[in-house]
Amino acid sequence: MKLGKEVKSPCVSLCKLKHEVCTGCGRTRDEIKDWKSMKRKAQLDTVHLAAKRLKALKKK
Repeated sequence: MKLGKEVKSPCVSLCKLKHEVCTGCGRTRDEIKDWKSMKRKAQLDTVHLAAKRLKALKKK
C-alpha cells in the first residue's frame, strides 16, 4: 500500500478568530485543534472548506 503525501497545514501564522473561524487560514477552532489527529482525507476536505471560508470572509 502506498501512502499519500502529508497534507500541508493551511496555517499562515496569522491566527485571529472571527465567529469561530481563523481569518488567517479559514479553519474553525475545532479543525485547528484536531488537525494533527485527522486522517489525510479529512485534512484535504478541511483545506478545501477553509479556502471557501476565506474567500467568503474576504468578500465581507
